[in-house]
Amino acid sequence: MAGPTIYGYLFGLPLTETLVNTWIVMGILIIISLLLVRNLKVVPGKAQVIAETIVNAIDNLTEQTMGKDKMGFAPYMLALFMFLLLANIAGLFALRSPTADLNVTVSLALMTFFMTQGFGLASKGLGGYLKGYLEPLPFLLPINIIGEFANPVSLSFRLFGNMLGGLIIMNLLYTALTGFMFFALVIPIPFHFYFDLFSGGLQSFIFVMLSMVFISMAMD
Repeated sequence: MAGPTIYGYLFGLPLTETLVNTWIVMGILIIISLLLVRNLKVVPGKAQVIAETIVNAIDNLTEQTMGKDKMGFAPYMLALFMFLLLANIAGLFALRSPTADLNVTVSLALMTFFMTQGFGLASKGLGGYLKGYLEPLPFLLPINIIGEFANPVSLSFRLFGNMLGGLIIMNLLYTALTGFMFFALVIPIPFHFYFDLFSGGLQSFIFVMLSMVFISMAMD
């Protein structure tokens, strides 16, 4: 199976299939957000009800996972979840999932990693931040350091592995059904439900939940 297609070069940088599909996902999210929040009213319409339900769900999840004092992270977690969800189910629309590219998942995991370190340092101060690496016992310093760097690795490879695995299986399935038009239209449907909807939604939730846990633990 080949990697993402390179469509050309822009200012000397490769314009890849992953990059283009990421722009598509971002554009769709912007359009959906504008449609859901326009004409806000005291008595909400259907679109506003949907928007408020999504926001309330993320607010409640953030409060339960991180605490009331960290509700400022809710907008970021909402944006992260919506991006991941739409990127993971891109296969339903005949697009290669951006999260099946390790560059994307590593970038997202590094965002969580730097937020974890940055907010942990800001919350505890330099002394408390460095002391955390010596707890519960000083000789565990190397293990604690390795554990911090293992977080972005596990985050990125978990999401990447699941999405790439699903993409490979679906490609193999479609290749095997080449020439059987009826079966090629019907048989892949349950596989799409599992690999795109179920697995994609689950991996989005897991990534966001772990991001919340890592950041809140670093600050508390």
